[in-house]
Amino acid sequence: MTNVKEIVPASEFLKKNLGISEAPFEAYINYGYALLTIAGADGEVSEAELNWLENHQRLAGAPEEVIAKYKTFAYKNADLEGILSKISVDVSTWSKSRSLLYHAIQMSRADNNYSIEEQKAVKKAAKLLKVEDDIALAINRLIETEEAVTSLRKALLQTEVLA
Repeated sequence: MTNVKEIVPASEFLKKNLGISEAPFEAYINYGYALLTIAGADGEVSEAELNWLENHQRLAGAPEEVIAKYKTFAYKNADLEGILSKISVDVSTWSKSRSLLYHAIQMSRADNNYSIEEQKAVKKAAKLLKVEDDIALAINRLIETEEAVTSLRKALLQTEVLA
């Protein structure tokens, strides 16, 4: 078992995209727990949402023992505010608040069902994280734009199955 105080080197993905070189073991755990709590606000974390989380956290460099904990986390009764307070990294310029909202929306949309309850949980998280409403809306629109660009790429490269 890894010591919760242990510092885990970040993946090349995090280094390149966010400038994060390391994060506490506990931050990896709680980042995933926060995402599970938000995506599970509708009463269920779907298989697609859990797969999104596992793939994302592997890309971020989370240890496998952290990812294993996600499968047994009791997200339905979790204290989101307490979880959010336990997330930190080595870069003062990284916006935990905006990054977490971005990933929470992506994860919640992974099953093509961004429910009202999930949207309310994102808004609650935004308030707890002190993210302004216009920034939260812009993050939501960014994800919608990214999804549209992905669909366009698939259509242009003929990798999308047409119905």
